[in-house]
Amino acid sequence: MNLNRVTCATIVLAVIGHSALGQSGAQDGEWRHYAGDHGSTKYSPLTQINGDNFENLEVLWRWKSVDSELEGKTPYQPYYLRATPLVVDGVAYMSTGFSQVAAIDVTSGETLWVHDPESYKRGQATHGWFQHRGVEYWTDGREERIFIATGGRQLVSLDAKTGVPDPNFADGGWVDLLLGLGRKVSAPSIGHNKPVLVVRDTIVVGSIVFDYPSLKRNAPGHVRGYDVRTGAMKWIFHTIPQEGEFGIETWKNDSWKYSGNTNVWSMMTADEELGYVYLPVGTPTSDYYGGHRLGKNLFANSLLCLDAETGDRVWHFQTVHHDIWDYDLPCAPNLIDITVDGRKIRAVAQATKHGFVFVFDRITGEPVWPIEERVVAASTVPGEHAFATQPFPTKPPAFERQGITEDDLIDFTPQLRTQAKKRLDRFVTGPLFTPNIVSGADDMAAMLQLPGAGGGANWPGASVDPENGFLYLQSQTTITSMGLIKPDPNRSDLDYFINVGAMYPNLEVRRLPIFKPPYRRITAIDLNRGEIAWQVPFGNGPNRHPALKDLNLGPLGSRFPNGLVEGGILVTKTLLITILADIDELGDREPHGSFLQAYDKATGDLIGSIKFDRHLHGSPMTCMHDGRQYVLIAGGGISEPAELLAFGLPMEN
Repeated sequence: MNLNRVTCATIVLAVIGHSALGQSGAQDGEWRHYAGDHGSTKYSPLTQINGDNFENLEVLWRWKSVDSELEGKTPYQPYYLRATPLVVDGVAYMSTGFSQVAAIDVTSGETLWVHDPESYKRGQATHGWFQHRGVEYWTDGREERIFIATGGRQLVSLDAKTGVPDPNFADGGWVDLLLGLGRKVSAPSIGHNKPVLVVRDTIVVGSIVFDYPSLKRNAPGHVRGYDVRTGAMKWIFHTIPQEGEFGIETWKNDSWKYSGNTNVWSMMTADEELGYVYLPVGTPTSDYYGGHRLGKNLFANSLLCLDAETGDRVWHFQTVHHDIWDYDLPCAPNLIDITVDGRKIRAVAQATKHGFVFVFDRITGEPVWPIEERVVAASTVPGEHAFATQPFPTKPPAFERQGITEDDLIDFTPQLRTQAKKRLDRFVTGPLFTPNIVSGADDMAAMLQLPGAGGGANWPGASVDPENGFLYLQSQTTITSMGLIKPDPNRSDLDYFINVGAMYPNLEVRRLPIFKPPYRRITAIDLNRGEIAWQVPFGNGPNRHPALKDLNLGPLGSRFPNGLVEGGILVTKTLLITILADIDELGDREPHGSFLQAYDKATGDLIGSIKFDRHLHGSPMTCMHDGRQYVLIAGGGISEPAELLAFGLPMEN
């Protein structure tokens, strides 16, 4: 790990600053930030909804996305409604797939105002999907603002009371985010579909960058800071170091000049007291072949801590060196105060796609428990040089299965195991960090990767309970097939490209996965001890299969519907609340609604489950207004109406 100088002020904070509490979750019955607070706790101390009455919840109102009013007015279509609303003073602030912003009355579900930045007029969204996950709220006690970075590459400042753009912010209320990256980039190659983060007086903006370019040159994912009042750019941090900057030597053969991505596409975290922002950085171009960018490739795949006022690097840790597995950091790090061996630590915990939680002192960047560099396999792909070692945390244990052997094959019956082994024989398997192969080399179809490129953990990330030091997260045991092919030299200057069509092969026998369950799980980790407190399958999975129905297997963990990542976990004083798609595990995996579920925080036992007719996608949040607790969740889109649903208990007569 490389640390830059720690200032004297920071050292003082490390010594005496622990009298200040860490992140404490959403306060005063509100939900002012995407994850409840800037620490990404997703925690609320509300108790009106509890284990005794959870199954009495009902839909109080449905808010239909205003994107429906744009049908026929644009050639594009919004994706699933995934945003998590904010709630301030009884008003919910919601972004839509087309990056419209709406203010909604929490009591009635009525629209108060809508702002349409017309982001769809600025060209195709990155990855072709117009989707958005949320907005940011800021106030100095006098002015109130809602900020959004749009799919159309705009940073917009709105008056929270009226939805009118702030005329004093940049050019009539918005900044053109295509400018200021240091390179000219094509619009569809970069975009914005997650909340920005306001730390003190700085708006921190990350980006999504196209993952499958045909060229080794792509838009860079540099992170920028803007003045909260004027919209002026205050700083830019080069996630791919530029001339003379720290880390440039980790990009061999001047590959820093053209390499792209290395972006912060997921949610961010901040410690307001320290003035630090914590960034989960993604992979470089291209995700699966690194022959054009040899070296360690800082700051790709790094948990990066910056001073939010200046953009200066405070510390970083790279979780994967020279990534060729698409093991980017997919979710916000979690801030949590813990006590380890009697020592109080202001910690930051980062969950990963490959099944680890890395835990650091968030002031200094020192690992809470040792992280070992272990030797991993070399690559056989021409021109590739996989990094010789990779970091493995000694605590906590991995929350997902890692790597594949024959022992992982299903053994419910001898016949099923024989069929599963036959299916497996055409693939290269091995431990975590087994490198890619060229598809078809030595008659092998590809390399099987577990966890797959989608995780493990993904964008919903982890949630924490600031009262007990526990971290809770969902993960999927999904396998990806990794094989490289030679691209058309008339269309690409890459030596190798991922065989996209073979990434998700048929790894089933008789409609059962060839690998053992659980296929999805919820894990509780005690970060005071660095140990897994409990782990349970999430969803029933294919336990009704004719070959299994007499085995009384219990829950096997449900697979994601058609590969879609859902929701996340809301933590309250008494419950874990989450969503689970209702799919036919043995046939059509198109969702037929969702279950709203509650789990016991201490044991992982399922307390209650309620079926609703809408497929829910967004992370759930909760708030209290006029004596009533609400749970708000976004859902629908594409084949069903896109709606924000409000759940609550029936009113007493």
